[in-house]
Amino acid sequence: MSPDALKDLALTALETLKAQDVTVLDVRNKASFADYMIVASGTSDRHLKAMADQVHIDAKKAGSPPLSTEGQDSRNWILVDLGDVIVHLMKPETRALYELEKLWSIGPNRSHEST
Repeated sequence: MSPDALKDLALTALETLKAQDVTVLDVRNKASFADYMIVASGTSDRHLKAMADQVHIDAKKAGSPPLSTEGQDSRNWILVDLGDVIVHLMKPETRALYELEKLWSIGPNRSHEST
């Protein structure tokens, strides 16, 4: 599955479960391990887990199961590694603390798209 199709699949899964403040970061010129990062907020640890599960289920159905999922026991941050797309699901306070969008916007290519 292409990186763009994988990104769209993840975005659709997150939209289905009402992810909040979804941001897509294009990291093709900054990272060798992924093309996109998606950062989204959830309202509770249950919400984070439900979103991660939905991304996992949808990716697996499409023939691109996640390489790994980290933080399933966490109450603040779950990462779903789809290979070319990394999905970060966080509670708002954790997201504010780590500021991934700010971190990845540093450098020559500052473009990112919000949805």
